[in-house]
Parts: sequence; C-alpha cells; structure tokens
Amino acid sequence: MGNTIKFGEDVPGYNIPVLNEREIRAAAGILFLATFTSLMLILFNNDFVMAKYVITIFFADFIIRVFISPKFSPSLIVARLIVSNQVPEYVGAQQKKFSWIIGVALSGIMFIFMVVVNSYSPITGLTCLVCLIFLFFESAFGICLGCKVYAMIYGEKAQYCPGEVCDVKSKQDIQKTSPVQFLIVVMFISCMFIAGYLFNNQFSKKPYDLFGMFTNTAQTK
Repeated sequence: MGNTIKFGEDVPGYNIPVLNEREIRAAAGILFLATFTSLMLILFNNDFVMAKYVITIFFADFIIRVFISPKFSPSLIVARLIVSNQVPEYVGAQQKKFSWIIGVALSGIMFIFMVVVNSYSPITGLTCLVCLIFLFFESAFGICLGCKVYAMIYGEKAQYCPGEVCDVKSKQDIQKTSPVQFLIVVMFISCMFIAGYLFNNQFSKKPYDLFGMFTNTAQTK
C-alpha cells in the first residue's frame, strides 16, 4: 500500500523519487487547452458552464496528485498514453509536489468562488490568469514556475530539473543568442506595430465570402 500511494517513482540511478517530465508537460498542455477554451467562452459568449466543469476537474485532479498519488491522476494517465513512445525525462518529485500544492490552492479558490458560491470577480479572473501562466510555461517551455518558488522558499536547489536547468553549466554554441538575433526580434516586433498602424483599417474589415457559399446558405435559411 505504501508504494501504491507513494509520491514519485524509484528509478535506478536516481537517489530521490522522480516523475516523468514528458507526462507532466503533456498533462499541463491538456489542462491549459481546456482552461483557455473555457475562458474564451466566457469572454465571447458569456458562457460559464464549461469553466465550472474545467475548474472542478482541475481541482479534483490536483487533489489526487498531491494527496493520493500522481499515478492516479486522470490527466497524467491520459498524458502517459499520449507520450508513451517517448523516452522518459525524469524530474525530482519533491519540487513538483510543492508546485502542485500551489495548483490545489489556486484551483480551490476558483472552485469555491465560481462553482460553490456561483460568482465571478477580479479574484477569479486573476487566479485564472495565474493558472494559465503556470500551465503555459510548463507545457510550452518546460519551465516549472512553482519549482522556482520552491527554491526561493526552501533555499535549496531542486534536484533533477527539466533540461538540467538547476545545474550550473556553460551554454553550447547552438544555445547562444547573438546581438544580431536580438536585433532581428526587435525589428520584427517593430515592423508588426508599424503594420498594425498603417493597415489597421484593412485589418478591421470583416472578410467577404469569396465564392458566396456561406452567403447563399444564410439567405436560404
């Protein structure tokens, strides 16, 4: 029973329990997509139904991860099926547990205010934004913001971080960014702002139906 509910897995070559970072990133991507979609429904349709379902699932999933075991988390199980053919990338379980406790707190706040109390406010809006930022950084960049907080609070370096970011090392040439590359990014962003200013009227126009397919359908109805 102890091994069943243990937080993290024992893997040869690692002196602490670890988790598969590929599964974690995939699960974060799933939750980010669901949360972002529900947010868009609120903003554009004033529809809170999906958001309430997503918040409930999010809260329950993180409770399972933290208080039972990550191996029983539905999102992590689905993520494992998706990335099962990829070579595992191990990450220390302890800092992930701390990060997921933050997830429990954030989703708990959302659950109380939006599902139980059935209300929305700047509190729920900001909490949702923080959740999206955490999930996006995890899924897109492999950066665990909660793990950064763990290092600051406990004053100790986390072990086995994704991409070995916890280890001090020199960058390889392929990882370095030159001044010219920085300049290209700045120039590109500047050009986008200029294009937005010059062509704002054109961008604001609603596109017309080139072949008249949808127009004819609307007239028929």
